[in-house]
Amino acid sequence: MRTLCPNLGREDGLETVLEVPIPEEMFASSNNNKNRSWQNVKSWVKPPTTDRSPPPSVFSANRNDEIQLLLGVVGAPLIPLPISSLLPTAPNIKDHAIEVSMAKYIVQQYIAATGGEKALNSVDSMYAMGKVKMAASEFIAGQGMSNNLSSNNNKNGKVMKIKSARNGVGEVGGFVLWQKRPELWCLELVVSGCKISAGSDGKVAWRQTPWHHSHASRGPPRPLRRSLQGLDPRSTANLFSNSICIGEKSIHNEDCFVLKLEAEPSTLRARSSSNVEIIRHTISGYFSQRTGLLTQLEDSHLLRIKAIGNSESVFWETTMESHIQDYKTIDGINIAHAGRTAVSLVRYGESTESHSTTRMEEVWEIEEVDFNVVGLSMDCFLAPGDLKKMEEGGGEQKGCGVVRGNVVLPFKIRGGLSRPVGVSKVAAFDLDDSENSQDDE
Repeated sequence: MRTLCPNLGREDGLETVLEVPIPEEMFASSNNNKNRSWQNVKSWVKPPTTDRSPPPSVFSANRNDEIQLLLGVVGAPLIPLPISSLLPTAPNIKDHAIEVSMAKYIVQQYIAATGGEKALNSVDSMYAMGKVKMAASEFIAGQGMSNNLSSNNNKNGKVMKIKSARNGVGEVGGFVLWQKRPELWCLELVVSGCKISAGSDGKVAWRQTPWHHSHASRGPPRPLRRSLQGLDPRSTANLFSNSICIGEKSIHNEDCFVLKLEAEPSTLRARSSSNVEIIRHTISGYFSQRTGLLTQLEDSHLLRIKAIGNSESVFWETTMESHIQDYKTIDGINIAHAGRTAVSLVRYGESTESHSTTRMEEVWEIEEVDFNVVGLSMDCFLAPGDLKKMEEGGGEQKGCGVVRGNVVLPFKIRGGLSRPVGVSKVAAFDLDDSENSQDDE
């Protein structure tokens, strides 16, 4: 990861410290022309523009649209419910049902496997820096599609293979994460020159992108999902302390216990809006029977977008599976340093011809991790100024709060749909922010 950018205007000028380090892969194809490779990533250090005009029509299937989709869905999703910052106490098995007692015992084994209660409680703050590679790997549309999709059993649908991050193809980027508590965190992620910032100041979780104004997620502040992908064992233990054990399953030839947790109806109502109803949000953790460590994190949520007029409602179902690996001990705490997230984004409702599924994936590696960062104050987690101004103004942004029922995915399928719809509507399907998506028609 490169942390300094040379002064492209003056050879004797001082180098610029990058807010988000740049992966070495950005320069692999430009070793013969060093200046050109830096020109290609010059946008990474440019100040953010104030022009937030709606993005162009997405049915050109261009690269920028795909990056917006990837960042909107995979960039900074949140865990479905708030998490306590205190480790769960050792359970009394006799006080609970067997599936609850088993889950609490497995969580205690996980605490021991990641370093123990004393080590985890000694962490006041955390910093992590890493690199990512994202790709939209497949798009399926039309009749015959189902949740278990493949090109072999989907003869009536239209399948388009795009990219695969695992095969070295995809959009490359880096991220920096700062965290003091599960509800106090800040993330900066840059992928192919496009930056997304997200965070929580303990009162509200927010997000800022180049194509939208800063906006807050509905409901109470919640943790960043990326933190629970092996980076924050204490929050992971707290999350699953109220789960139930639903059985066993083999994940990548590793026998695991499966712990399941569902968001309460009151939590779902707090996150819903007048035109977007979150029906369910389920999260599952797969803990190795051999090591006690978390090997896979999976969550799935379903929402209904209420159509305007007499049109039928549209349903979106998002499933994310994160395979977590390469655990290494840092200051006595076992931290995952690599993994892969596979995402399935399904749209259905209205006519069967408009059903579609997009698959995305992200491969990530952690380059640096440190704990108890000196000087990490509350000022580091303040919400953006334009979000504060909007709150002081006493209302939402103009045009927000409307998500039309004819949302489609941003890839062109021959002979298929032809309506121009903005990618911002789809990119909101981190889905916590879908009611804040601007109407760009």
